[in-house]
Amino acid sequence: MDDVAEKRVFEDRAGRTDLVVAGSVGVLDVAVAADRLGRFGIAHRCAPVDVAASAGSVAVATEEDVLLRNASAEVFESTGFGPAVAVAYDDAPVAAGPDGRIAAWRDGGWAEIGRIDTVVRAIDPPLLAATDGVYRLPNLDYVGLDDAYDVAPAGPLAATDEGLYSLGNGWMDELDGSFRVVATEAGRAHAATPDDLYEREAGTWSVASAPTDDPVVDVAYGDCPYAVTADGSLLAHGAEGWRAHQLGVDGVVGCAVV
Repeated sequence: MDDVAEKRVFEDRAGRTDLVVAGSVGVLDVAVAADRLGRFGIAHRCAPVDVAASAGSVAVATEEDVLLRNASAEVFESTGFGPAVAVAYDDAPVAAGPDGRIAAWRDGGWAEIGRIDTVVRAIDPPLLAATDGVYRLPNLDYVGLDDAYDVAPAGPLAATDEGLYSLGNGWMDELDGSFRVVATEAGRAHAATPDDLYEREAGTWSVASAPTDDPVVDVAYGDCPYAVTADGSLLAHGAEGWRAHQLGVDGVVGCAVV
């Protein structure tokens, strides 16, 4: 793509995907068009531990509060949740505190869903990953496994310290290894250990030929799959395979398609 054509793609919202990436400096807004990187910059300075987005809105979990930016707003606002360890979107934001409290954002305030006596690591409604396994919202029913790091409801799949599992007639082995990340959408699936990124095509898992040795910490889907690494690489899978872009930020904890 030549410079003029590329500029037109990124100026035309219909031809681009907007991402948010959470790292040590705060939240970055990142524009991409398929596997090409456009403009990016810091949208809000904070110390995020998790990030989620839906329909133009963005939620950020920090050690002090949950911050929200509505689709029609340009700034992040505090919500009064208090310290948070995970955040996601259902019909509205859902957040977890370090004490196991789970709450949903309703009518401009937080309504507690319940509490679990464990540490939450990730939320992807209706599933929740915690140190003692997987739970299901909204009743916080325990559904098994142990030492879960991430969940993907389409599957469903769970990333745990002992392997990657799918839920069918009970939890079934998918891959061996110490998994930290899993994501699925429309037949696509990706999972990551601290050493490798895996992708599933036609029902078969294989190690992806990602151009990085740094651990992948999150995966999101737009026009193509996107992944971020802890050291600030944005990976995009286009027609010619995976492509890496440096964002110039370390301590990355997550990404989401806005």
